[in-house]
Amino acid sequence: MAEPNVLDVPWGPRAVTIYDVARHAGVAPSTVSRAFSRPGRVNAATAERIRRVADELGYRANPVARALSTARTNMIAVIILDIANPFYAEIVRGAQAAAAAAGYTVVLADAQESDRLERSALERAVTAVDGIVLASSRMSDSAIRMISKQKPVVVLNRAVVDVPCLVTDNARGARHAAEHLGALGHEHVTYVAGPEASWADGMRWWSLREAAAQLSLRVRRIGPFTPDVRGGVQAAEQFQAQPTSAVVAYNDQLAIGLIRGLAGRGIRVPGDVSVVGFDNIAAANLVTPGLTTVAAPLYTQGVTAARHVLGMIEGGRGRTGQPGVLPVRLVVRDSTAERHRDVRQRRRGPALAASPLAL
Repeated sequence: MAEPNVLDVPWGPRAVTIYDVARHAGVAPSTVSRAFSRPGRVNAATAERIRRVADELGYRANPVARALSTARTNMIAVIILDIANPFYAEIVRGAQAAAAAAGYTVVLADAQESDRLERSALERAVTAVDGIVLASSRMSDSAIRMISKQKPVVVLNRAVVDVPCLVTDNARGARHAAEHLGALGHEHVTYVAGPEASWADGMRWWSLREAAAQLSLRVRRIGPFTPDVRGGVQAAEQFQAQPTSAVVAYNDQLAIGLIRGLAGRGIRVPGDVSVVGFDNIAAANLVTPGLTTVAAPLYTQGVTAARHVLGMIEGGRGRTGQPGVLPVRLVVRDSTAERHRDVRQRRRGPALAASPLAL
């Protein structure tokens, strides 16, 4: 018979952990932790089931670990959706700078565009950090609110009721893009959409439609696509089937991939199609042509979010009304130009002349 607090496994006995109890009880590890450290915050029936499973497995809560769970760790977690996406680099740098100035360390987790992996990362981090920044979370509102009841949380690029949130001015950004394209003579714009689960994607599409209606522009939407260069290359094929003279992409990576995909099909940017992105990542100024984009203050966003979390850790009240809104600006580069109405006159060679570009 196994000794208490030890679990038999193929490679030998090991100590039973809260993860074992959570798996057998059908709850999250954080729920097991609360059942022992703060039982008043767990449903009575759930707490009783957890204690029963713990007894069956021989789990015993570590009083030292319990005591440590109430102490400060001087760490905050920043959960991002894709560590390969340069959009998050400046946000993380900003959060890191604010945390370091306050004597805190940042713990970074990559959710890989998965709400399941994001939730798993949070469950592991919630007991080890003092506060959390969620950047563009894909989890449900209810899941985010549940986490916010355990630790101070600030959500970026999304609005969640009863949780402090910080967003960029998507409405103004879409308006800037529409006004710029309209001034260049474009009358029909395609929106290349990002992930369906993205709050920012929904806001940008809705805002673009509102602006287009006011400016007498026509808009349509294609997608969704993954928010990376590969997604943009894939979008080029769908766009070519029913092209327009202008495009607004969900983010810069999609816009850059679209430009690459269009070039492979003999469609020139901005000669044939003008393209606008969102975010103003570093690569927007490095590609050819340089990308016209709606610039968001990403570094400031990271700094502001971290400072707000740190203030809540120190007992400050989190702002839970309307989300805080950071300003945006349009950076005009070489991927946009005046619409040329005489398309055939600009074609080079029979292959391009045969390409039906509906303007």
